[in-house]
Amino acid sequence: MGKFEITKRNNGEFQFNLKAGNGQVILTSEGYSSKSGCTNGIESVKTNAQVDSRFELKSSANGKFYFNLKSSNGQIVGTSQMYNDESGRNNGVESVKSNAANATIEDLSQ
Repeated sequence: MGKFEITKRNNGEFQFNLKAGNGQVILTSEGYSSKSGCTNGIESVKTNAQVDSRFELKSSANGKFYFNLKSSNGQIVGTSQMYNDESGRNNGVESVKSNAANATIEDLSQ
């Protein structure tokens, strides 16, 4: 089962990583000024990961592949790691879909 880990960046912002059952990071948030904002971001991922159209499939200038998960208002709530090929990216999307809804939350920001 997946889990969300909340951490605090050096600049004081909070972020979360969604990890698959094997411990691999499959989605990373942007920075949030408050822990409550970060928690709201996690709830947004749980909701939006169930909607196929919220996944934006992208490729980078260096030929790697990644995706963004967007909320209903179009804001990015999480970005994947870089993948070497499209099939890896597509597997990452499926992993977020299957792990996000029931993932536990672990607060490592203290």
